[in-house]
Amino acid sequence: MMGKKTARIINRAVLSWGRGYLEEVDRSLRNAPELQEKVFQKLLRGGRQTLFGKERNFDSINNLGDFQSRVKLSKYDDLAPYITRIRQGEDYVLWNQKVRWFAKSSGTSSDKSKFIPITKDSLYGTHFKGMKMMLMNYARLNPDSRVFSSCALTLGGSVAPDVMSDRDSLKSLLKGKVFDGDLSAVMLRNSPKAVELLRTPSRKTALVADFATKVELICKESTRKNVSNFSGVPSWNLVLMNKILEYTGKSNLLEVWPHMELFMHGGINFEPYREIYRKLIPSDNMHYLENYNASEGYFAFQDSLEGGNGMLLTVNNGIFYEFIPFSQLDKAMEGDNSSVVPLEGVQTGIDYAIVISTVGGLWRYMPEDLVRFTSVNPYRLIVTGRTKMFINAFGEELMINNAEQALAAASAKAGLQVTDYTAAPQFMAADGSFARGYHIWAIEFQDPLRNPQSPLFSPKAVEDFASLLDSEIQKVNSDYEAKRSPGSTMQNLKIIPLPPGTFYRWMESRGKTGGQNKIPRLWKDLKYINQLKNMTGDV
Repeated sequence: MMGKKTARIINRAVLSWGRGYLEEVDRSLRNAPELQEKVFQKLLRGGRQTLFGKERNFDSINNLGDFQSRVKLSKYDDLAPYITRIRQGEDYVLWNQKVRWFAKSSGTSSDKSKFIPITKDSLYGTHFKGMKMMLMNYARLNPDSRVFSSCALTLGGSVAPDVMSDRDSLKSLLKGKVFDGDLSAVMLRNSPKAVELLRTPSRKTALVADFATKVELICKESTRKNVSNFSGVPSWNLVLMNKILEYTGKSNLLEVWPHMELFMHGGINFEPYREIYRKLIPSDNMHYLENYNASEGYFAFQDSLEGGNGMLLTVNNGIFYEFIPFSQLDKAMEGDNSSVVPLEGVQTGIDYAIVISTVGGLWRYMPEDLVRFTSVNPYRLIVTGRTKMFINAFGEELMINNAEQALAAASAKAGLQVTDYTAAPQFMAADGSFARGYHIWAIEFQDPLRNPQSPLFSPKAVEDFASLLDSEIQKVNSDYEAKRSPGSTMQNLKIIPLPPGTFYRWMESRGKTGGQNKIPRLWKDLKYINQLKNMTGDV
């Protein structure tokens, strides 16, 4: 294998080639509002040449106020009619470039799937550019890195020819030339050939649609490679890594890949998985970097090795941002823009709904994420939840970040490791059998708790952990604490312990395996809880 000295020489050479991306990082640290203004003007120029822009008279927009008054806040359902026209073969509908790729994802819309248009500008100027900025910055911070002299392990999705039900459209002329699939798969299909030399498994394997088959093939192909880094959603990669250990018979991943040094994660909170990964990869040289990458755009990345201070917002990659205080969201959705602020108007410590306009043709679009800025000079943020992913059945306003912070603290104190979970409210009983509501958590625990006869599954142990978790939530959420006070509306939460593999089997039964599919952590009712109970026969 290549030595450290040679790896360092390659690292310096790549950094020299990619110095433009490092300059972008440095400019983002210093001049974010100015860069955002340039993006805004670029979007207006491109938008004027589109059907969407002509309908809203973009030619007469002179400033942000004009833009906000002409373009209402949108969710996927609002843009879906335009996206349908693109999928039917019409060009220049939302952006002044032809669209031949769609990032397909599940989401909160009236359709089963969302089809996010991917233009040349958004693919190369947003998604690829964001990843390159993150990698170059990491290599600058870690001169001994081997990421450019070894393989990156990719757990990609799949793509397929895009199909519309309307056969009397121009789409028939494009059959076989327009594709949809996971964003990871779209990027794989469009990555330069040179990148294939530093990636495993083969592109063919990475694009296999069936998740279980893909994992088996990766085990056969990638365990023979010199892998130093991998990326993706922690939960799905955990499934893969456990399969790698099972296939090789090794006790940890360093026995398979001695130079493993980096996991670039995103999509869900990493904290509940951190201790599990530390045991899988017992190395002081292992780095975990968070990035905020969605089908709609590449928004932010962790620009320090230590972490803990948020992710740096990408401000010059074809995305213009606006932010709405979560407390003012309903008001803004009704058309009142008084509380909607551009980047220079944000403050730390406030949960904002993020609004984006992009070179992919998303105009004042809401990905339905909530973010909170940890600093404004430079602009760094954390993802605190979803505008719809919270439980507020009793006025407790439990957000996803509260839930996962408390779960991580409780797990650490109890010496337990949580693999997956979901939670939902149990409302007061109509028959009066209990007068106060509570939350039910379905939790899957990692080794060494595989045996259902483990003390964890004894009623006393489950009750003790439920009390500990309840206490930790109260520490991080004052509304929850108030509702848990004597005589108030809530009683102690309850836990349903699940055997290892339950969540995977559940997602598999729903046809939702793979990185683009996320487990619903907080839900408004017991639908998912009941499905999980049925999986284990606990009804």
